[in-house]
Amino acid sequence: MKFVCLGYIEPGKFENLSEKARNDMMDTCFAYDDVLRRNGHFAGGEALQPPGTAVTLRFQGGKVIVTDGPYTETKEQLGGILILEADDLDHAVRLMSEHPGVRVGPFEIRPAADLSEMIRESERRRSGLRSPDAGGSSGGDR
Repeated sequence: MKFVCLGYIEPGKFENLSEKARNDMMDTCFAYDDVLRRNGHFAGGEALQPPGTAVTLRFQGGKVIVTDGPYTETKEQLGGILILEADDLDHAVRLMSEHPGVRVGPFEIRPAADLSEMIRESERRRSGLRSPDAGGSSGGDR
């Protein structure tokens, strides 16, 4: 079962650490990520640039509106995501409780939604709607 682990950090907390403390934190986080990989639990993940680099898309008045910054204002900023393979939520909690990153900010753990059947059903519906002379898009790549 896949879980999406969202890692948060208070703005400035990481940046205000000494260089040695920052390096030690990153080294211990990456070392634990390697443990997760070796044991088949690390399915992917990425760090995020600061919130000021984000844009948010909203559909309003029949068009997409682009605004600067993250969707919500929060005390902590989303710093990255880790996709975790675990047996169940309790197992995911145990694994992430050992992650050194939890020392600098909270992790939110959510089960990933399995959309594979929904995607197959949508593909069947969309393929039935296409006519040979319709042209246009084939529904996109996955």
